[in-house]
Amino acid sequence: MTSYAVFLRGINVGGINIKMAELKNALAARPFSGVKTLLASGNVVLSSPLDQSGVKDEFEACLRAAFGYDAWVVVLTGARVAELAAGCPYPADDASTHTYMTLASNPATLDELQAAATAAGGTDLTRLGPEALAWLAPAGGTLDSPFSRIAAKPKYKAFTTTRNLRTLLKVRDAAAALQGLQ
Repeated sequence: MTSYAVFLRGINVGGINIKMAELKNALAARPFSGVKTLLASGNVVLSSPLDQSGVKDEFEACLRAAFGYDAWVVVLTGARVAELAAGCPYPADDASTHTYMTLASNPATLDELQAAATAAGGTDLTRLGPEALAWLAPAGGTLDSPFSRIAAKPKYKAFTTTRNLRTLLKVRDAAAALQGLQ
């Protein structure tokens, strides 16, 4: 069994509201164990005998069946989340900036997003691997940052999701705890 972190895209915003208890109940019939939700923004850790692609397929099928929307998730192993957090060159949030990671299920989409953001300028970006891009935003201005405006385009919706570094650290810790129980 491997521990995984599943990052849901676009829930509890824009009319797609899912209570975390309902999500856990829906996942109970799937090949997952130790399911734990973190925060209400769609972060889940779980164990599964499936590979990463299998977890993604099962999870998205569950969301579509149980909640009736076009669901997209990014799935990483717990170990990979720990590597990304350790590799982030930016500090934890301070009074002037917030650190984010945009995670992708499709590296080509992240390549395109990174190229567009680099061309636009105005955002400090660091590629952490094929599935992750770390970036800084001014405190209080995240949604207005150049990167956020580019990343919000519909063509990236099915493949990317963004989390604050603080959230990623909580997910890392929960995935590590789950792995330790196995």
